Amino acid sequence: MTINGPVKPSDLKFTLPHEHVIVDFIGAEKYNKNRYNSEDVFNKALPFLQDVKKLGCSTFVDCTPAYLGRDVLILKRLSTASGLNIITNTGYYGAVEEKFLPKHVYTETAEQIAARWIDEWKFGIDGTAIKPGFIKTGVDKAPLSATQRKIIEAAALTHLATGLTIAIHTGNGEAATEHLGILKAKGVSPSARIWVHAQNETDTTYHINAAKTGSWVSFDGINPDTIKANMNYLQTMKSAGLLSSVLVSQDSGWYKVGEPKGGDYKNYNCIFNEFVPAMKQNGFTQKEIDTIFINNPAKALTIKIRRR
Repeated sequence: MTINGPVKPSDLKFTLPHEHVIVDFIGAEKYNKNRYNSEDVFNKALPFLQDVKKLGCSTFVDCTPAYLGRDVLILKRLSTASGLNIITNTGYYGAVEEKFLPKHVYTETAEQIAARWIDEWKFGIDGTAIKPGFIKTGVDKAPLSATQRKIIEAAALTHLATGLTIAIHTGNGEAATEHLGILKAKGVSPSARIWVHAQNETDTTYHINAAKTGSWVSFDGINPDTIKANMNYLQTMKSAGLLSSVLVSQDSGWYKVGEPKGGDYKNYNCIFNEFVPAMKQNGFTQKEIDTIFINNPAKALTIKIRRR
């Protein structure tokens, strides 16, 4: 499900599964879209999206959740102007000590929270007809707080009602194991979960074990300074025969609300200009590259209820 409606998974083609346009770190209770000018954001972001489109990107997944900068009307304009498929999300971000969770999360049940997210799937986001293409949540390191566990439960319920894949920003490998257990207890298959920021866990045993369950393992912090470390992670997954469970992206962009002119906006070009060439130099075949950047995102983002 893109900003402009449903497409076939095969139409996604080369996909960046974890990027951003706007981020606002003010916190949920002070968050307000009047804090930025939409025209300024559009003009800042568009050239970067046009650049990555020219390099070969077809689909751009914006992982900014509600209360942290999600603005689907700007994303729709950017999709039309750039020619990229853009995918947005539903869900809440519980990491960073729950700074970006609205107050109602603390008084509502997992079922009530899930109902809010399911409504976005059924009726559209923020009064628009734009629907989410996945669920985005976030947790800190293990052990998870009761509230973080509750939003994972809500994500599980939302998945079972919608078929939307659950992407979980994760503090460490133990947290990834814990929230996978929560999903399983709710009857959700590990294949419905994307472990976001798996590169932050340096113990590759966690990556391997997660992939063996069928979970998606996302190394999404690619930049010029992290190429070697992430290449090592990919080589480990390749040696284990698990590349079919891997996603790779950059976590770039970031028009930072409150900073002059949105701050230092990070381009989306590193994967094309540096990382893929480095993959080839390190023995990855074109078929393996296509698996990671074309086949895997198409499967991961397919809307399908995946029961345990």
